[in-house]
Amino acid sequence: MPVIRKVATAALVAALASAVLSASATSAAADRPDDTTDGPCSYTETPDEPAARPVPLPRDPQHTPDRGKVRVDIKSSQGQLPLKLDRALAPCTVQSFVHLARHDFYDRTTCHRLTTYPTLEVLQCGDPSGTGEGGPGYRYKDELPVGLEPAPNDPSGERKVYPRGTVAMANAGPDTNGSQFFLVYGAAYLRPNYTIFGTIGDRGLRTLDRVAAGGVAPTPEDPAPVDGAPAIPADLIKVKVKHH
Repeated sequence: MPVIRKVATAALVAALASAVLSASATSAAADRPDDTTDGPCSYTETPDEPAARPVPLPRDPQHTPDRGKVRVDIKSSQGQLPLKLDRALAPCTVQSFVHLARHDFYDRTTCHRLTTYPTLEVLQCGDPSGTGEGGPGYRYKDELPVGLEPAPNDPSGERKVYPRGTVAMANAGPDTNGSQFFLVYGAAYLRPNYTIFGTIGDRGLRTLDRVAAGGVAPTPEDPAPVDGAPAIPADLIKVKVKHH
C-alpha cells in the first residue's frame, strides 16, 4: 500500500510496496538549537534540506491561535480549490500554512503526485521544486488526529479513514512537517500519522474529481500507473488567505 511521504517522483512506484514512513528527520531535541523558534510550535531550520523557495521561519507566539477557521482560496489550472483551515485541529500547522501562503511560497507550483490506489485517492501538492523532495527549509511537530473511524477490512485496526474532502500534511516521518500537503478526493485509509488541518469545499472537490478522472501520467516503465504525476496537470496559480 502506498504512503503519503515526501519522495521523488521516480521513487513513487517503489513506495507502493512500503507501509512504513522513512524517518529521515528526527524530533526536536529537548535543548532547542539556535535555529529553532522559541514558541510552542518549535519551527526548526533544516540546513540539510534547504528551502525550495526562499522563505523565513514563521512567527511562533507563546500562545498559538487555536480557535476559528481560516479561509484560503486557491486558483488552480483546473479550477478553484477553496480550503477551510481549522486552527483547533492543528494550530501550528495552520499557522505555518498561512505563513507560507502569505509569502507566495505555493504560487506557481505544481501538484506533483496523484494516487489512484483503491484505498488511497489523494492529490499531493506544496513542493515548489515539483520533485516531491522540496520543502520550506524548516520542519515542525505533528498534531495528529484522534477519533477517526477505523478503516474497513483492516483486521489490524491500525488504519483509519481520512474522509473525502480532508486536507492533511505529508511528511517523512515523525515531526517532519514542512510545506507538502495532500487533498483527499476519495477513499484514504491510513495510519493516523498525518496531521489533518482543514477541509476542501464542494467546488474544490469537483476540481479534484476532474484531475483524478484523468488518471496518472503513463511512463515507459509503467503504462498504467496508479501513483505518479497527474496526466492532467494541476498547477497552483495563486494561494490567497481570505480570512484570518
